[in-house]
Amino acid sequence: MYSKELEAMLQKKGIIPGDEIRITTRKKTYEGILIPRPEFGDKNALVLKLKSGYNIGIRLRIGDKVEKKGSKRETFTLPKAELKKTLGLPKVTVIATGGTIGSSIDYTTGGVTSLVSQEELLYQIPELNGIAQFEMLNLEKRMSEDFIYKDWQELARHVARALSGSHGVVITHGTDTLHYTSAALSFMLHGLTGPVVVTGSQRSPDRGSSDAFMNFICASNFAAKAEVAEGGVCMHANSSDSSCSFIRGTKVRKMHTTRRDAFRPVNTRPIARVGADGSIEYTGEYKKSWEQRIKLKVMPGYEPKVALVKFYPNCDPDIIEYYISKRYRGIIIEGTGMGHVPVKPREENYSWVRYIKRAVDAGVVVGMTSQCLNGRVNSNVYTNLRLVSRAGAIYCEDMLPEVALIKLGWLLGNYRRTEAATLLDKNIVGEITQRSEIDWFP
Repeated sequence: MYSKELEAMLQKKGIIPGDEIRITTRKKTYEGILIPRPEFGDKNALVLKLKSGYNIGIRLRIGDKVEKKGSKRETFTLPKAELKKTLGLPKVTVIATGGTIGSSIDYTTGGVTSLVSQEELLYQIPELNGIAQFEMLNLEKRMSEDFIYKDWQELARHVARALSGSHGVVITHGTDTLHYTSAALSFMLHGLTGPVVVTGSQRSPDRGSSDAFMNFICASNFAAKAEVAEGGVCMHANSSDSSCSFIRGTKVRKMHTTRRDAFRPVNTRPIARVGADGSIEYTGEYKKSWEQRIKLKVMPGYEPKVALVKFYPNCDPDIIEYYISKRYRGIIIEGTGMGHVPVKPREENYSWVRYIKRAVDAGVVVGMTSQCLNGRVNSNVYTNLRLVSRAGAIYCEDMLPEVALIKLGWLLGNYRRTEAATLLDKNIVGEITQRSEIDWFP
């Protein structure tokens, strides 16, 4: 609700949220759609959704005019264009899960909401005609922060079924936990016959600066044409609309909250650069689909009782005791530098060594990663690192903390505890590189 004065003015003019209005001030004229005041917004400023997709607040002054241009729009629907099916083109299955790429502004609430169907997005991209024959699978839509491991398991099974008749698969997904899902699918799917491409957007399709369309075009081109038999993420390579990067699913991370090129490779190069024109330039090593010798196998087991614990100065290591008491089966620690946690602090109760040993003795698999992200942990460089390793912590090479978490949950869901511990620091699907190159650090 706006202020009583503004509400009275709007009521007198017959204006309600969703109506197109014009506001004329002494300096400028603004046109857009009136949306409800955000919960913590200024009660005395009208909020407009401009044609550019951005919202602005305008505080009215004496002499400013407010006019109604159009009637209330009950819902926002992207107009549909025909998506042709051309025989002879490769088949691509699109699995829609929700997220910003499948959303738009809701003019009755002012917030972002899911589209009626993902086809609305496809129909807005005429460039898709000529790329592939698309088949749509709409799953229950949810924002990515609401995903749990059962969603990964469901996705893995759908991908396996889709690949039996498609050259590749595109999964539309919210960006916040997109890299967790890409890692989970990488471990759960073995013997892929084609590319599995996870994509999303930082900005909803109704915004002028949306990255949804280009991300989808590049992901579709890669799924239709690439000879890659791996899963990964395809998103903007830079802030312009020139190309996207396809990055291995276990080597990618969201590195910015809002930038369109938020997803970056860590401790590796992108597998490929995908041009807006559909061109593919391979820039890293990858598994080739025609070299696959094993049958596609789904290993969806997952142990949800694994935790990611971040060390920070003055952090009480008793947090480890909590997870032991809750019968967690695995813990990944984000240490500092090469994998440090306190060993000989001035106060004994801040030492992590005995808690790590207690966890390992209780049957918990404990892995060590670094908050630095770039580079790798190494238990042999410092004496304190050796003591932590001797307590039972497994140093996870150059794995990202989130990937180590997903890997440990997957290992414990598919193998016995001793096997899981043995495999944690071994490369399975490209999550560990044997040698770090100097140009990998941005």
